[in-house]
Amino acid sequence: MTGQLSFPRQHARTQRFSLGAPRSFGVSPDGSRVVFLRSRTGTDRANVLWVLDLDTGREYPAADPVVLLGGADEELSAEERARRERSREGSAGVVGYAVDGAVELAAFALSGRLWVAELRSGTARELPVPGPVADPRPSPDGRHVAYVAGGALRVVAAEGGADRALAEPENSTTTWGLAEFVAAEEMHRLRGFWWSPDSDALLAARADDAPVQRWWIADPAHPAAAPAEVAYPAAGTPNATVSLALLGLDGTRTDIEWDRERHPYLARVHWSADGPPVLLVQSRDQRSQAYLGVDTATGATRVLHADEDPKWLELFDGVPAWTPDGRLVRIADEGGARVLVVGDRALTGPQLHVLSVLDVAEGDVLIAAAAGPEAVDPETGQAHVYRVNELGVERLSDASGRHSAVRSGEVTVMASASLDTAGTRVRVLRDGKPIADVPSYAETPVLASRARLTRAGARGIPCAVLLPTGHRAGDGPLPVLMDPYGGPHGQRVAAAHNAHLTSQWFADQGFAVVVADGRGTPHTSPAWEKAVHEDFAGVTLDDQVEALLALAEDHPLDLGRVAIRGWSYGGYLAALAVLRRPDVFHAAVAGAPVTDWRLYDTHYTERYLGMPQERPEVYARNSLVTDAGLSSPAEQTRPLMIVHGLADDNVVAAHTLRLSSALLAAGRPHEVLPLSGVTHMTPQEEVAENLLLLQVDFLKRSLGMV
Repeated sequence: MTGQLSFPRQHARTQRFSLGAPRSFGVSPDGSRVVFLRSRTGTDRANVLWVLDLDTGREYPAADPVVLLGGADEELSAEERARRERSREGSAGVVGYAVDGAVELAAFALSGRLWVAELRSGTARELPVPGPVADPRPSPDGRHVAYVAGGALRVVAAEGGADRALAEPENSTTTWGLAEFVAAEEMHRLRGFWWSPDSDALLAARADDAPVQRWWIADPAHPAAAPAEVAYPAAGTPNATVSLALLGLDGTRTDIEWDRERHPYLARVHWSADGPPVLLVQSRDQRSQAYLGVDTATGATRVLHADEDPKWLELFDGVPAWTPDGRLVRIADEGGARVLVVGDRALTGPQLHVLSVLDVAEGDVLIAAAAGPEAVDPETGQAHVYRVNELGVERLSDASGRHSAVRSGEVTVMASASLDTAGTRVRVLRDGKPIADVPSYAETPVLASRARLTRAGARGIPCAVLLPTGHRAGDGPLPVLMDPYGGPHGQRVAAAHNAHLTSQWFADQGFAVVVADGRGTPHTSPAWEKAVHEDFAGVTLDDQVEALLALAEDHPLDLGRVAIRGWSYGGYLAALAVLRRPDVFHAAVAGAPVTDWRLYDTHYTERYLGMPQERPEVYARNSLVTDAGLSSPAEQTRPLMIVHGLADDNVVAAHTLRLSSALLAAGRPHEVLPLSGVTHMTPQEEVAENLLLLQVDFLKRSLGMV
């Protein structure tokens, strides 16, 4: 199945064309250096830490893992593997780094060991410390490096020596300085400690997962191996207990106090020279949150701002933060729009849908935003970079597509993707004028995506339509493949070429492929996203059907042969489609589907569906394994292939096993493809390649195309 180079093999080998592409940018405050990660080729998994000298134009490596390890294979601890799974990190080498305030010193973990790189000279050295090391971070003054090892938060001099623990775990269930499962998986808080601006103390999270229930994930292909113990906080069950302390380098400790009964989730921590530390804490139902200012002398907190929402409150990258003049920066849902708020004033309106804050500086805030609910002639799938202040809003990204940026002082690194060109272009701007490009070594795909972005139905559902390469008008209707994610935080309809490569490959196998981002996906307005409150099954499936029927009016879609595929939430949606709407959908491939929401984690599931003990009818209505889930007549059974990695610790294999049991009990034929040793990411090259080929074979057989 893997003869000459094909798109499935290239797609797998290049990790979706991410290898060789520059990422994780940092800019020195003096505007002289840009730091980033990039592997040396489009098939090399090992990232190198690079420096671009903007004064000379010279690009040089500051840390090459092949050189540092002497060609030896990288060794990862179980904790590091878990961290990479949470962040969906599939590459190797230097996968992350942190810098001091001047961007002179970088620290990173490699093969469980602690390394620092002098960025001006391009030299790296190891600091001998206890390991395995996780998440090393230099102090702002560059004199120390803090890191986590063995559940303890430790600090070492940047020159080496004087290594010591600032906080050590009391028992095997406690860690200092690490994000607990739901923080890393769902809140996108991947860290657990924060340096003071004066480099003399750290705020450190203490997580105790003793209350969390234990699950056991075994590898049936290796019955002699002991199952892995996983602390998994499923919906309605206890979470880890999280607290915060201020740890001084002089050995002092001050516990930070807030009402953790009311607001148990520590969602964000910000500490800069422009104000006191700020915590963003949430209630368990995520309908209440508070921004808290911390008194570092006493550990007491005071409420800076509080929010309430009848459905839920979203979390955003880049906030909270302080402006240099001491005003709080946040993103809020106000007046039906998602807006940037500085102090007590909203600086954007309903023309924009704010996605994140990229930088806060003297005189302005840099944001990423999409078209809002009152945008004039909104551009489907686009996202732009804007400069915002009291005088107005200025768009900085000049071309159509999706853009993001990193900025420090006068220098901005702008990453831009377009619908017509493969890959992402990275430009360095000074005072808005291009001064350099950061080259990408990513491979050029062997096919070109030809997605047409449009909006469908009365609701204007964002859609991408892809037809086979060379298809001509009048060739007749084509079998349809719906290819959604379809759920929260999963935008698929994007004005970016590479986002649609897999869909184009499926189209080239003889399908008309439709990608529809219905309500619940991150588009346009808070109301669009929050329409799925307590109703995953109804809203997201209804919008797939609406988009399909509307597009059939002016596209060559054969509504008598409609299939659907998806992974994770998309897998749930695919199985849901053939089980509840067999009149519309005739076959499905469901990859790693959530089938029983009581088995998924607290922070995600309870945000949308509430507590299962309080709303059992909501969980039953949205489940695939209840009578409601199998509501269509048994005689309308449609072909269904379910695929699941047996090592998945996010959507555990029990989801697929429970669905298969329910289908068997109901007399509904189906296929199950178990993947031994595969997690939620499926990073293995052969597995990723052959999964695409097996799906095409199944779908063609199911729709009578062979």
